[in-house]
Amino acid sequence: MWLSKQTRSGMAVSGSDLGVTSISGVSAGVVTKGETRKLPVYGPGGYVWQPAVGETVLVIKGGTGGEESCVAGAKQTEAPDGLRPGEVYIHSGGCGVCLRNNGTVEMRGSNIVLKGRVDINGSLYINGEPYKPGAGG
Repeated sequence: MWLSKQTRSGMAVSGSDLGVTSISGVSAGVVTKGETRKLPVYGPGGYVWQPAVGETVLVIKGGTGGEESCVAGAKQTEAPDGLRPGEVYIHSGGCGVCLRNNGTVEMRGSNIVLKGRVDINGSLYINGEPYKPGAGG
């Protein structure tokens, strides 16, 4: 009995909790049952995200006493109309990029700025019409 109590106290604890971001950035502050600061922020591969202050986030807890925590994601917003299973929509503010299952990439927003080189393999459509170089566009 004494031995079983000793080994259990050193076991890793894991769990999760919802919290509200109090400090934004790559090292976030989150309020769950109390405020925890300097939590690393993790996201899917190839995706960089910083939670905004006031955003509800998922906090993953681990380690011996649950003292090792990280921010793993945020509650999703409503999916745009027509988003199918397996498709990805990345957005911020009034702009977004949608990666469709059929290979189509849709960019939305009123102030899309492209810098550098953009290679397009396939057809380019602007406002639903095929792009024609030199046609005033």
